Amino acid sequence: MESILLRMKILDGKTASAFYKDDIKKRVAEQTTQGKRPPGLAAILVGNNGASETYVASKVKSCEAIGFHSLLIRLDKEVTEEALIKEIERLNVDDSIDGILVQLPLPEHIRSQQIIQAISPQKDVDGFHPESMGQLTLGTPTFIPATPLGILLLMNFYQIKTSGKQVVVIGRSNIVGRPISILLSQPGETGDATVTVCHSRSKNLTALCAAADILIAAIGKPGFVTADMVKPGAIVIDVGITRIPDPSKKSGFRISGDVDFSAIEPIAGQITPVPGGVGLMTIAALLENTFRAYMNNQL
Repeated sequence: MESILLRMKILDGKTASAFYKDDIKKRVAEQTTQGKRPPGLAAILVGNNGASETYVASKVKSCEAIGFHSLLIRLDKEVTEEALIKEIERLNVDDSIDGILVQLPLPEHIRSQQIIQAISPQKDVDGFHPESMGQLTLGTPTFIPATPLGILLLMNFYQIKTSGKQVVVIGRSNIVGRPISILLSQPGETGDATVTVCHSRSKNLTALCAAADILIAAIGKPGFVTADMVKPGAIVIDVGITRIPDPSKKSGFRISGDVDFSAIEPIAGQITPVPGGVGLMTIAALLENTFRAYMNNQL
């Protein structure tokens, strides 16, 4: 009984993402058995950033496992912004590609916003294009950024209710903090919450966090959230994933989230692990967005 309760307490991204990926795989099979082409996802990797290599490899592997056509384009770190945009424009008109993602971060000489805007909104499965973000703000159907969508899918899988709950989001990035705050405050099954967004200028941060029914940490600072910042029984969702040098590890590093897991796990009602939590859900959400783009292209 104790082990069952422990599994319920840990919001396991591995279990949840497997459920969603299996569902997408079945939907892909329904299409391909009718003689239709499979969904296509193109990933562009600039340079040889170790973390980016890992993320992209995981995305490509997931694509292959569920029957997607995947295309990995590697470009030298010295590639010009213009050349990168031309590559994106080529993919924009490729009928075999439904989704395009450019792995961030990019080299300093390339303006990320220019690259994001070059992607066709119809293939913006990362949900970063200004048109996608505008539609999200209005509450109209669009591609939701993959990490916020992954959080919603995780909440849905574990039947976490948000209506009327006090939610605190630490971090205001356009990738996670802002979109998840908008989504959770909108009407709907995973919405209707009262959301507070905290950041580096927020005062009384500990008190604000300690009042939350649901606490979402998305700032990229390892172990930032400590036990005194969590209300007993609160749901804690850790979005952070940072590589920390560790000579004792074969890889030379260990992965840390934004939450002090060992101190907070006994206090929290439910909590995501790092790794094995939101990161896996982000990939599942990206695949869901790609399948949606594919279906839009079948119309």
